[in-house]
Amino acid sequence: MAQIYLAAPFFSDEQIDRVKRVEEALDANPTVTDYYSPRLHQETEHEQFTSKWAAEVFKRDTQNVTNADILLSIIDYRDNDADSGTAFEQGMAWVQQKPIIVLNELQFPVNLMLSESLTAYFTDAKHLVTYDFHTTPTHAFTGELF
Repeated sequence: MAQIYLAAPFFSDEQIDRVKRVEEALDANPTVTDYYSPRLHQETEHEQFTSKWAAEVFKRDTQNVTNADILLSIIDYRDNDADSGTAFEQGMAWVQQKPIIVLNELQFPVNLMLSESLTAYFTDAKHLVTYDFHTTPTHAFTGELF
């Protein structure tokens, strides 16, 4: 059983829709038995956006990255740059030598630190329904770099 951490921004309706479609793809994938989506775990005993809330969410999310076997990173952009939280989580996974699966549906140019750390690269969430998360085969980066 592989534990997947779903790293993704969810600040706009478009981003939330994308994360939900990825969650549905993971639910439909027969090689996926469990995943952690931070979008579904934002509640704490502290008021949202306070320092205590941030500390609790940070600790929980970083612990789940550490506990995961695989990181699935949705590269979504704001102002033509990757979401910093998602990039941070991808960096954590790379340091821990975990397979990193990247989804870039918007097909923006990708920073080399993200493209060089990935195991598999996709531009459509539908590919996540059939991807083998047990063997995590390589799918080379095919996008534009910046």
